[in-house]
Amino acid sequence: MDADGWTHCSLGHRHWGLVGAAGLLVVHDGPDGRRFLLQHRSVDVHHGDTWALPGGALGHDESAEDGALREATEELADLPAGLVHLTTFVDDHGGWAYSTVVVRSPRLFAADDHGWETGPEGFAWLTADEIAAVPLHAGFAATWPAVLETIA
Repeated sequence: MDADGWTHCSLGHRHWGLVGAAGLLVVHDGPDGRRFLLQHRSVDVHHGDTWALPGGALGHDESAEDGALREATEELADLPAGLVHLTTFVDDHGGWAYSTVVVRSPRLFAADDHGWETGPEGFAWLTADEIAAVPLHAGFAATWPAVLETIA
């Protein structure tokens, strides 16, 4: 059964994903420092024209890790080999949760825009300082400081 659709959590917020949602935060530590892969969201989606993680609704009986990888593959077309799972950060709203699945990439890779959800700026590898300077999806903005602290 498809789990795409809107639902409400116990906090009264409206969320996409009947059984929760997940996004993939790809981290690369290189000679120029740490970078994070973010997606510019199309103006045609909920919280459009903001930056967030590639991700989306989880399927029934799908783990956050599997769902985040599936969604990221749909939106990026390809993920490189050698990704290492670092942690999963869960933002639980009571009856609904968003999981940020954090993976380390052995290299920076070109992220091609393969979905209508992606905005005109596509995907970008940003530093933490650069992330602080762009408009973020409200949910990502709320959890980003805690996620960043978790993986510091």
